[in-house]
Parts: sequence; structure tokens; C-alpha cells
Amino acid sequence: MSIKVRIYRPSKNAMQSGRANLDKWALDYEQSSARSIDPLMGWTGAADPQSLLKLRFDSKDKAIAFAERKGLDYRVDEPKERKIQIKNYSDNFSPDRLS
Repeated sequence: MSIKVRIYRPSKNAMQSGRANLDKWALDYEQSSARSIDPLMGWTGAADPQSLLKLRFDSKDKAIAFAERKGLDYRVDEPKERKIQIKNYSDNFSPDRLS
């Protein structure tokens, strides 16, 4: 049984306004066992400590090289590139504007 990992580029969180430091890639280990609920406190826990591990890399190639070197079964999730629509304020008052 090989260990499965996911390689992806994390998106920015809601508290970020800029696009800086979004070129990093992350490697997450997938869960090998189901999570369990503690009967006394109600907390959720996992018997697998690797599922809590998140590694960061400068590039996708470095993350893939790490996974191959360690013999991990990896899956790469490519990021969706955002489309930038150029808008001008004057277009709001154009006679050709659709309502």
C-alpha cells in the first residue's frame, strides 16, 4: 500500500487582499484511516499523524521530486487561472451600454 498525497497551489484566504506569495505549492498527505469522535469531549481525532502534515515547496517540480524520491503516490491539482476583465469607469455612461 502506497501513501497518497495531493500536490496543489493553495488559494489566498479571505483576509488577503493582495496576490503576493501565491506562487508556493503545498503537499498534503491524504487520510489513511477514518476520523473518530471522542465520546467524552466530542473532539474529532485521527489515528494517522501524517494527515495533519502539510509541506510547502517553491515550485511544483520540487514537490513532485520530493514525492517521487519518497515513493509516494501523488496527484497534482492544477490551479485555475483567473481571468482579468479590464473595465473603465467611462463604460458605465456609454450610450452603447446594455442596461
